[in-house]
Amino acid sequence: MESVMQVRTYLDDTYAEQTETRVIALGHRDGLPWAAVEHCLFHPQGGGQPADRGWLEETEVVPVRDEQSGLIVAVPASGEAGWPEFTDGQPVRARIDPVTRMTHAALHTAGHLVEAAGRAQGWELAGNNHFPGQARVEFTAPQPDARLAEPEGREEVLAELRKTVAAAIDEDLPVTAETDEQGLRVVSLGALHSAPCGGTHVRSLGDLSDVVLSALKVKRGRIRVSYSAAHGPRR
Repeated sequence: MESVMQVRTYLDDTYAEQTETRVIALGHRDGLPWAAVEHCLFHPQGGGQPADRGWLEETEVVPVRDEQSGLIVAVPASGEAGWPEFTDGQPVRARIDPVTRMTHAALHTAGHLVEAAGRAQGWELAGNNHFPGQARVEFTAPQPDARLAEPEGREEVLAELRKTVAAAIDEDLPVTAETDEQGLRVVSLGALHSAPCGGTHVRSLGDLSDVVLSALKVKRGRIRVSYSAAHGPRR
């Protein structure tokens, strides 16, 4: 396949809801047709974040990464029936469901904030999941913490995490993204925390609402912090 350039617009502006673009490639994946557009508004599933809900013209699509082409492509959400005959170079309108986008962005940003709170305890990140209803961040502790062995101690640690998270939200730390010397996109929460990330995020921590660290559990050497979050009213 001829190399084509795709702009990942979802990384440029979390809050962009639609864009006028053009088809730059067409193909099939797992028996379904796909179309790739020049300005990709759709975040695919990855990095612990679920995929956007989106449309090309009036057709609902699911964005996925195509390993062969390296593109983010849109496949029909309801199967091949009704898939338009897109053509290479065709102008199209791409749009996303903003409610879904805001939910995912808030959960992903809150996950970074929970990670920052865990690192302040001396823990190391072991895994994360930013899906609605399943959101959690997992850590390992290089140094044993006796408090984690008892329910009362775990509640004490959870209270410290909540305090760190609440203080950062009250401070309304900015959420920014830059590309480092190795070409990695690094997302920062003010000076509190930075990490490589290809997800969508809110503009600042003050955009978050209903951030709840609901539980801390220790299982098989991992510390799991479950959480939930939402996007506050648009400013």
